[in-house]
Amino acid sequence: MPRSLSTSYAVFRPACALACAALCAALFALASACAHAQTPIDDDVPPATLERDVHLFVIQKDGSGEEHDDSTIRANTTAGVDAVAQRYVWFNKDIESITSLSAQTIDPDGNVHEVGASSIRDVQEPRSAGAPTFQDGVLRTVIFPGVQPGARVRLVFDKRRGHALQAGTFSYFVEPPGEPVEFQRLIFDLPADLPLYADARGYEAQPPVTENGRTRYTFDFRQGQLPPLEAGAVARVNWGARLMVTTVPDYASFAARYREAAADPSATDPAIAAFARSLTAGVTDPREKAARIYDWMRLNIRYVALFLGTTAAAPHRAVDILRDRYGDCKDHVALFTALLAAVGVRAEGALLNLGPVYSLPSVPGYGEEAINHVIAWLPDLGVFADTSSGGVAFGFLPAGVMDRPALLVDEGVLVRTPATQPRTRSAQLDIDVGEDGNASYRYRVEEAGALAETERNTFRRATHQGAQQIAAQRLRQTGLAGTARLGTSALDAMGGPFAATTEGTLDHVVWPDGTTALPALSSLSGGITTQLDNWLAVQKRTQPWACISGDFEEHARIALPAFARVTDLPRDVVASVASAASAAPLDYSAHYVFDRDTRTVEVTRKLSAHFGRQMCTPEDFAQMHEALLRMQRDAHAQIVVRARVQ
Repeated sequence: MPRSLSTSYAVFRPACALACAALCAALFALASACAHAQTPIDDDVPPATLERDVHLFVIQKDGSGEEHDDSTIRANTTAGVDAVAQRYVWFNKDIESITSLSAQTIDPDGNVHEVGASSIRDVQEPRSAGAPTFQDGVLRTVIFPGVQPGARVRLVFDKRRGHALQAGTFSYFVEPPGEPVEFQRLIFDLPADLPLYADARGYEAQPPVTENGRTRYTFDFRQGQLPPLEAGAVARVNWGARLMVTTVPDYASFAARYREAAADPSATDPAIAAFARSLTAGVTDPREKAARIYDWMRLNIRYVALFLGTTAAAPHRAVDILRDRYGDCKDHVALFTALLAAVGVRAEGALLNLGPVYSLPSVPGYGEEAINHVIAWLPDLGVFADTSSGGVAFGFLPAGVMDRPALLVDEGVLVRTPATQPRTRSAQLDIDVGEDGNASYRYRVEEAGALAETERNTFRRATHQGAQQIAAQRLRQTGLAGTARLGTSALDAMGGPFAATTEGTLDHVVWPDGTTALPALSSLSGGITTQLDNWLAVQKRTQPWACISGDFEEHARIALPAFARVTDLPRDVVASVASAASAAPLDYSAHYVFDRDTRTVEVTRKLSAHFGRQMCTPEDFAQMHEALLRMQRDAHAQIVVRARVQ
């Protein structure tokens, strides 16, 4: 099914493969036989295929309407069975109702098995997080019987919408599924005097047909099996098929409608003004006022993560949000802008996409890969702010809303959020190896810029035990065994650099007999090596990928015991990439020193990445590839240590 249509199917990972792998490992002598007994996985067979999918929308002039869906999906493999045996119909119970629903399993022999009433039930949309004012999203769950490879599941339903999410309008966004589609048709039936505007990429538009005062717009779609998304790639919708249809002619009109729906007389309530003044008491600087209100919002107004467009496109009243202390993105913006206005700071909403999507359709509308989120724009300060992202300091943005078009609600114009922001990380690692080959260590890492508050917020919200587990996990992710005790800089700060220090012991760093290939570490997990490994998770990229800028500097000191003799030390490395867009989007250097008197190895690495954007092309990657390989090879370099013969 298309991702934005009303039905979906869940994917469950079978545990049998993991159990088999564990058994084979335990019975080492039988490993070969076990491997030969397994059936090879055919990469050419998709788990499921969408055989037929027809959606008819009959829309009235006020935006209300009816939807009729009839879809059949075939399970091709066991994984496909897990994917299609349970499907969902989402509806907003406040304005929508399911008027009819039938479902069947058709087994490989053609026998039809009806889904009984006991296998159809409604469950609360989980993203409402128990918030009473967000209990409108409901999932009608359909559990199909007797699904096996080769079986088909058919779901037919009718849904009625009493009124539009945005009064007098209709919009619909669809992105095709990852599975092959043999036939899909979307039909939009509207009054003839209500034009439908479309951005169709990969969808074949049929000539509109007008009769009896109504016009039908039809879009057909077919696709074969798609290549999987590459590691680190952005969403397929950035270059793949998509369809947006809407009765709103342009983005300025769309902004005006949102602005009208968001109008709130309670925004000037005396309680709002008094609270804003209490938060900013003694402050005259507008930026500091905004920062104080922002910090209070992100730490005190719980974010209920319902995407914009799945519920009514209007915030709750600001006084109610302040009282209840929770809200979705539009509620966050409503209260934030009201508090700012009360202390003389201008702000407005900015509609955009939250996710790895870097462009909007040419016509406006809501959708998972279209407009689905709203943040604030403070024009006098030149700052975007997203109070719903609790771990981001004022003046910075989460990566999920950067470098993408944003529709300013008051001005009705499209702008673009910042493509880059300061991000630096410095690390100091000290390892002292004892005569038994084990070691003590101390590791200090300081984040500054965009990631500082994100890291601080991680530990701010963690229990003491949880924080220690994070430190132990990062040690394991580096490939080391030992103990970890974590300490941090002040957790009550709202901005500025953040430092975390880990101390402990390491097991078997150098073997007292024989030869040891000692990793030439300059950081634990999360540093330069991790960054390079993520970029090079795919050796040849054919899809656009996420390239986040930042500056890293790491230094390590490894003190060796008297019995150890260094026989091989990595050579210094300098590597960079030049392009037309930037003189040097990537700069890397590594420097190694061995002091024979103190028996100490020092390692220094620096990485500077300045791409100027967040989405890079396969051509960018091809240009960087050779240099990235040199950097990665050095980041995984080893120091060869041989025990002295007694």
